[in-house]
Amino acid sequence: MENNLTMIHTVAFSELNVWDVKTFFHLTDIFNKKYPVVLFGEFLKKPQIDKVQIKDSEEYKILGARAYGKGAFVNRIVKGKTLKMRTYQQAKVNHLFWCKVDTKNGAFGIITEDLADGVGSSNMTFAKIDTTKANPEFVQLLFGSKKINEYMDGYVSGTTNRKYIKPDQLRDEIKIVLPPISEQNRLVENYFKKIKLAEEQELKADNLENEIDSYLFRTLGIKHYNKNIKVKGLNFVMFEDLEIWGADKLLRGGLNNVLQSSKYPNSKLGLLTFINPTTSLSNLKPNDEMSFIPMKNVSDIHGIVEKMEVGIKSKSSGYTKFQENDLIWARITPCMQNGKSAIVKGLKNGLGYGSTEFHVIRTKNNEYTVDFVYHLLRTKAIREDAVNHFTGSAGQQRVPKSYLENLVVPIVSLSIQNEISKHLNNIKNEIAELKREAELNRTTAIKDFELEIFKS
Repeated sequence: MENNLTMIHTVAFSELNVWDVKTFFHLTDIFNKKYPVVLFGEFLKKPQIDKVQIKDSEEYKILGARAYGKGAFVNRIVKGKTLKMRTYQQAKVNHLFWCKVDTKNGAFGIITEDLADGVGSSNMTFAKIDTTKANPEFVQLLFGSKKINEYMDGYVSGTTNRKYIKPDQLRDEIKIVLPPISEQNRLVENYFKKIKLAEEQELKADNLENEIDSYLFRTLGIKHYNKNIKVKGLNFVMFEDLEIWGADKLLRGGLNNVLQSSKYPNSKLGLLTFINPTTSLSNLKPNDEMSFIPMKNVSDIHGIVEKMEVGIKSKSSGYTKFQENDLIWARITPCMQNGKSAIVKGLKNGLGYGSTEFHVIRTKNNEYTVDFVYHLLRTKAIREDAVNHFTGSAGQQRVPKSYLENLVVPIVSLSIQNEISKHLNNIKNEIAELKREAELNRTTAIKDFELEIFKS
């Protein structure tokens, strides 16, 4: 029989602040043993808080603390006369800041220099960080860890909407891992190296995104697009540009010519493609299934169908039907503005269906390639111009089919279309890879930090 005495753990009564055994060991046995575990009070002290008397005529930055370690931020900027409370607390650099009546999910933040002119209400509380013992950025990273959030939430008390940790409780009862300051600095440096690399990759991807429009415009001889700016008062419109007689649309801008070329002949897109074609389903057998593509499965960023689903055997008119190699283009805001569009491939039985909020575009007579049209309609120029043609009430606005049908586009040879598409596909692939690497670096940054802090 196994000697169970070896399984017994003894706990000093003075350290038993959680009576549930399972919770107690969860809270105290998660950190890497190579680093000391100390009370928060080892590096947090009661601060000297200056009081700010609110003046009606002055503006104030009211600070808050975001959950999940996203830190302190300016919640709002308001005139003093709008504030009911007449006394606020002045923030100071390197103070830990949190809401003393609602503390959960890592809602702690460090006051940085750009926040030191802000103020906190009496519902908020501060603690001074001893920077000789704790790097404030290290402390903020701790609160950005999901494991730390779970750990800290084991100490909150109160009702559902008022879960909190009292200042004295944080300092005097709760322990946290605290490596030597040199180790803290190293961990912070390693974290921000990865974050900086991710930011550089994201910036490069953004620059490449801008290059797509620039390359298209240069190659096709399109005048550089400037987003329409509404001008108050008298507006003039050249007669040669007057395609629409309705004053409302003229004043909103957007004459469907943002892609008009001075180098090549132009035509309306509707003459070169089918918009919202209907697909006959009469050839389907009773047990056949079609692919289903919900709006959420079309990537805004990459412009691809990320996941294909096999839907119900339905011929409902409540769906938009499409077929292999059709271009689906979101017509509802904000999906359209985010660039939610894709060329559908790999459909079951060659047919599919999805949201009625898709415009479906199919090239005809081999005059245009669907790849080329796809790149034209994903440009920032189109996504900004289409806003001027929205119909419907606020929150349910859509780009009408007539916008795409009347959109003026250059007529170029198939060889030029293929050359442009190949170049832009290469750029898109590079953008996708940069964004993938940036996301990986952001994820790895916090994972590597946690690997150092927590038991493996």
